[in-house]
Amino acid sequence: MPSRKARITKRVVDALKAGEIVWDEDVRGFGVRCQRRNKTYVLKTRIAGRQRWFTIGTHGSPWTADKARTEALTILGEVAAKRDPATKRDAEAKVGSVENLVRQFLEEEVDAKLKPSTAVLYRDLLERLALPKLGKLRVKQVAFSDISRLHHELRDTPYSANRVLAVLSSMFQWAERIGQRDRHTNPCSDVRKYRECARERFLSPVELARLGEALDAHERKYPSTYTVAAIRLLIFTGARLGEILALRWGDVDLDNAVLALPDSKTGKKFIYLNAPATETLSAIPRLKGNPYVICGKRDGRPMVNLRKPWLSIRKAAGLDDVRIHDLRHSFASIGASGGASLQVIGKLLGHTQIDTTLRYAHLSNDPVRAANEAIGQSISAMMKSEPAEVVQLARKR
Repeated sequence: MPSRKARITKRVVDALKAGEIVWDEDVRGFGVRCQRRNKTYVLKTRIAGRQRWFTIGTHGSPWTADKARTEALTILGEVAAKRDPATKRDAEAKVGSVENLVRQFLEEEVDAKLKPSTAVLYRDLLERLALPKLGKLRVKQVAFSDISRLHHELRDTPYSANRVLAVLSSMFQWAERIGQRDRHTNPCSDVRKYRECARERFLSPVELARLGEALDAHERKYPSTYTVAAIRLLIFTGARLGEILALRWGDVDLDNAVLALPDSKTGKKFIYLNAPATETLSAIPRLKGNPYVICGKRDGRPMVNLRKPWLSIRKAAGLDDVRIHDLRHSFASIGASGGASLQVIGKLLGHTQIDTTLRYAHLSNDPVRAANEAIGQSISAMMKSEPAEVVQLARKR
């Protein structure tokens, strides 16, 4: 393999042709070679009299010429201190990629210890947003710049950007605890979150009508009734997505029109069933051997995610900005607009803190505004009438 000496820079690396190798002029044994297309940074040195080769990494994210040179100096420092970096390298090789860490984290930490609804959220954020960008990196290679770049790319959806940042931070903290990263090296630590504006998206009567048509069309097109039934239950009960997907037939009491959930985000909870919700539940077929109301594709298991069918349904309804959780907000907003008190709305939604329900306070003023308008109109009419007409108006009341 032809070789030459030069200070290794991006320009030198870009100019490399297949079969060439360049040795760095400044750091002895540090080189870059091109085999076919990939250009790989290497280090050649001696340990205890034996020549050893270290593959630092392939040129490209995260390995630049400067970063590879720094890594070469680190390895040489280990050698000078009479430590064998080959042993350390082999140990790190066992750690593997971020993709492997994600699988292990989901299995051992998330699925085993978190609520099913939270586990679904973690899995979605990691698999949909994090893995495509970070999956091939080694766990110990992930740096602040990698996380910051991912966070920045999601800037148009600040809520998702901040949620994936929080989940990644939790995962890397766990990686430290199990020895896959050094302590206090969490790459998420100094990434600043985006400001989030409180979102209030409620469906109007016209939008609810369009959603109803889209649900009917989806039900006619696809044989499975569980997807549409789940969405209808979310609309009619104001329940959380995780509560409906984890619902078991043993929790359903149709005689008393109530769902008795043994566990939820706020602990044990009762969800009251109105007539449309009861009708929806009564129409759902029960699968033998599956205790769940909303059955999934796997035998005996519930449906785990509504994301894909929901995207299709909301597109058909012309509601591209509506999230599944907005169905819960819509349930509350219609109750508030109809005159239900905040205490009643909080009870229906299972809120444990009144502050959580206060987001609907401005909606509960609608009946008050209507009454105020009626009073004002009556007073105005009286003031414009003759005294005799006022007497007649008062007698009518």
